[in-house]
Amino acid sequence: MNLQALSIRRTLPLALALPLCLALAFCLVACKSSGPGQSSADSAHPSAAPAGIDPRLQSQLAAASGFDYYLLNLSWSPEFCHGHPDAPECANHSTFVLHGLWPQNNDGGYPENCADAPGPSDPSAFADIYPDAGLLQHEWHTHGTCSGLSANDFFSAARAAVREVAIPTAFNNLDHQTSMTPDDILSSFTVANPTIPRASLALSCGNNYLTAVEVCLDKTLHPIACGPIRSCRANVVRIPPPR
Repeated sequence: MNLQALSIRRTLPLALALPLCLALAFCLVACKSSGPGQSSADSAHPSAAPAGIDPRLQSQLAAASGFDYYLLNLSWSPEFCHGHPDAPECANHSTFVLHGLWPQNNDGGYPENCADAPGPSDPSAFADIYPDAGLLQHEWHTHGTCSGLSANDFFSAARAAVREVAIPTAFNNLDHQTSMTPDDILSSFTVANPTIPRASLALSCGNNYLTAVEVCLDKTLHPIACGPIRSCRANVVRIPPPR
């Protein structure tokens, strides 16, 4: 199943309340930003491992080879569920959900389908991040096998990574379609996540609809500046609410 499958919908009236609230929040946080001599990238690199990563897994993550960094893709579920209302993950009426933790290379390429290693011993143990067992298996074979980790360790790392990202409250409370600029959407994430610099974020869109927010992470799951990741170039993107 392809979470990036899109459907074109008729344009609905644009709502302004959400962009204005997020812009105000961003301005308030900007007033408290560090001075020009302090590097935001340095402040976004905590020394501690993300919650849920034990020392053994931390060591395994650090030792991985064959790629340069991870791209954490958080899919905007309402967009996918518009065209796939019967998909397992759509029953939860979620906002941003984990699509995948994808190994990437600095040259813009990425490894895929690196081995025939078996998937998780108990797929249901990861139902909180992958309600669809078919998607879990797809993510493992396509991306996880290139991580150098076992299946259980890979999905434990994915769970830890997604739990480190706070979803802006305005998105969780969205009850009508709205529109925002890509920069405003990503700025709302930096407001909600002070340890994630703007350079670590990218936006995915299709047909001027929001499809995903992406976070670039080093091999130990700390935010880093993104490499040649294409970000949405639309002037404004539509954001349908959870259904």
